Amino acid sequence: MSNAMRTPAGAINVERYQGAVADGRFRRLWNANAPGYLFLLPWLIGFFGLTLGPALISLYLSFTDFDMLQSPRWVGMANYVRIATADPKFSAAMHVTLTYVVFSVPFKLTFALLVAMALNRGLRGLSVYRAIFYLPSLLGGSVAIAVLWRQLFASDGLVNAALSYFGIEGPSWISHPNYSIYTLVALSVWQFGSPMIIFLAGLRQIPQDMYEAASLDGASKFRQFYKITLPLLTPVIFFNAVVQTIDAFKAFTPAFIISGGTGGPINSTLFYTLYLYQEAFGNFRMGYASALAWILVVIIAIFTAFSFLTSRYWVHYDD
Repeated sequence: MSNAMRTPAGAINVERYQGAVADGRFRRLWNANAPGYLFLLPWLIGFFGLTLGPALISLYLSFTDFDMLQSPRWVGMANYVRIATADPKFSAAMHVTLTYVVFSVPFKLTFALLVAMALNRGLRGLSVYRAIFYLPSLLGGSVAIAVLWRQLFASDGLVNAALSYFGIEGPSWISHPNYSIYTLVALSVWQFGSPMIIFLAGLRQIPQDMYEAASLDGASKFRQFYKITLPLLTPVIFFNAVVQTIDAFKAFTPAFIISGGTGGPINSTLFYTLYLYQEAFGNFRMGYASALAWILVVIIAIFTAFSFLTSRYWVHYDD
């Protein structure tokens, strides 16, 4: 190394040179990636401003007593302790929600798979049938459909009118605590279009020569379904099961409309999200509602993690 490099001035020159190199490298990286960041900017603003930011604020509020009229007052774990030990409506809401999930998701996926298999047989006008069957998924979450469903299952509704034609006197489905939850399950099953489309896409990916080889070996249709269709369709079944279960945990509009926002009769339609809404905007316990929301996040996260951990035993991929 020369004597000039050992002098302070030489050291300064080296630092300036390294800084210029780093600055030039940063400029090249920025010029190369700036368009991508600009396209991502609306999403980043929405994510940090409308998703992550409110989520973190709600996490803070879950440890406070906040009624939206006064400043939040820190109470620590009091909200969570109350949920676990002194809130009977929490356990009632969890029971109703789990009942809804356990019945609605399997029935919806089974019905969607049956319709997808029927459409996969090469029907004429497949696109028309596909659009018609998908339409309930677009309309099912609307207030208008919930109101219509409420009229169908009323004591003098169309369902009881059809039963009376066969000499059967039907109950008031939405007013009886033993039946009201199942009217919501029926509404959920009716919205089978979204998983049906995904099942249909998965069925189209199964090679037909596998069915032909199985037929030559004498395999029945049921055995072909059990040995070929189901194993090759397990990734699609897994995806639909996770998505539909998460949606079932978050269901709100049908229960709100059919019960008039009360969750009745006798809390038989008190979905977890409906109870959360009542606490937040009915009783103005926003801190307590935030704690309820985060418990729901944890429940969904546990279910999703459990689904992925157990999927290695029954989901079959290409390898």
